[in-house]
Amino acid sequence: MRASPRTKKHHQALSYLLILPAFALVVGLLLLPMAQNLYYSFFQWDGISKEIFVGLKNYLAFFADPNFARSFLNTLVWVVATLAFPVLGGLIIANFLRGLRLGNLFKSIFFIPLTISFVATGAIWSNMFSRDLGVLNGLIALFIPKFKLSWLTSVPLNTVAMLFAWVWQQLGTSMVLFLAGLSTIPRDPVEASILDGASKWQIFRHVTFPMLQPVTTVVITMAMVNSFKTFDIIYVMTRGGPYRSSETLAITMFRETFTMFNMGYGAAISVLLSILVILVSVFYIKNMWKKDLLYY
Repeated sequence: MRASPRTKKHHQALSYLLILPAFALVVGLLLLPMAQNLYYSFFQWDGISKEIFVGLKNYLAFFADPNFARSFLNTLVWVVATLAFPVLGGLIIANFLRGLRLGNLFKSIFFIPLTISFVATGAIWSNMFSRDLGVLNGLIALFIPKFKLSWLTSVPLNTVAMLFAWVWQQLGTSMVLFLAGLSTIPRDPVEASILDGASKWQIFRHVTFPMLQPVTTVVITMAMVNSFKTFDIIYVMTRGGPYRSSETLAITMFRETFTMFNMGYGAAISVLLSILVILVSVFYIKNMWKKDLLYY
């Protein structure tokens, strides 16, 4: 029995009413703060006194600020490193654990760090990399007495230490997503490749990996977005130091906004960071989508 036009309108109005709370939360907690942040990026403001309109001055200040150039370069290093290690490592681990006898045990081992918060992860690895009481220096001292590395106060060791902590936590995300993708691959192409005499590497390269392309797109996009806005681990482990040598754009934004009280400049940095994330993500997804259409 077909519903009358009046009943359809009633159901449509009810559906809009049901999504209204979620829509209100998105507007109030996401869209309005974004608009307000964009507004303040055109002003000089310390958060207390009346704001002064300066136009594009905050954005032009990027080119004259050496600290911004350093944090921008550090952010690019983070993006490249977090794409190379967690994503590639997760793919290798997922492919290795598939069908392994004790696979579930190893999956749990790699997944457990993902359940720990970023702040707790930073605190754990800060203690691990401590110069005087750290576990790593203690292990090194077993072989080289009285030899201690200043992991968190030496450049570039501090960045290496923080990347190690990040990879340790984020490896589980990539592994889980790739395992889900591997479970959807049909057995027929793999078995046909085995019958044709293909090696395991050839099967992975020419059969498995191309079929993982949709999942790979999701994993890489998530890794890029997370690496661009990395804050917690860096702030807990080094606070961007020493001498702002390990700052990323997120740390610089926080420092300028809540430490230096340059609210307008901090807002401009956050706008630039948001635009950068959106452009890179859209460009990558668009290109991968074209390849998916070509493949299928």
